[in-house]
Amino acid sequence: MSRSYDPRHTALLLVDPFNDFLSEGGKIWPRLKPVAEQVNLLDHLRSVVGAARAAGAQVIFVPHRRWEEGDYETWAHPNPTQLGIMERHSFARGTWGGEFHPDLQPQPGEIVVAEHWAQSGFANTDLDFRLKQHGITHVVLVGLLANTCIESTGRFAMELGYHVTLVRDATA
Repeated sequence: MSRSYDPRHTALLLVDPFNDFLSEGGKIWPRLKPVAEQVNLLDHLRSVVGAARAAGAQVIFVPHRRWEEGDYETWAHPNPTQLGIMERHSFARGTWGGEFHPDLQPQPGEIVVAEHWAQSGFANTDLDFRLKQHGITHVVLVGLLANTCIESTGRFAMELGYHVTLVRDATA
């Protein structure tokens, strides 16, 4: 991390590092594979997470809701992502696909925030509260998916007053 990012006030937000996104055999991996391989996503995720840990920055896992039977079925206005999750059972709770990638596991002292139901890691979760309780002013976002959860979480963070950095080769 550069000198402009004081690790005492910086958090790496690792969004949705599920096997269904990042692993061969994952339900969504075939759709991401070309871009993920082009940007060397897994190696960059490992590198950024390792650098954050080495610098002493807070690493925070920002997981999507893990699908369970009945999710979204009675909702008046599920979005396209939620409809896809309902159809594919992406990130199903209690399954391999709903587990974090083996190389991206929370370490002691790292935070796993409440699961988000839509795209933003902030909406209806404890992410903002956790960041404020740790004195975080800067967030660095990596993970999945760039055009949904990463973008929404980054925009929400900016609206809340955080300094936001997106790492384009550690997202897909």
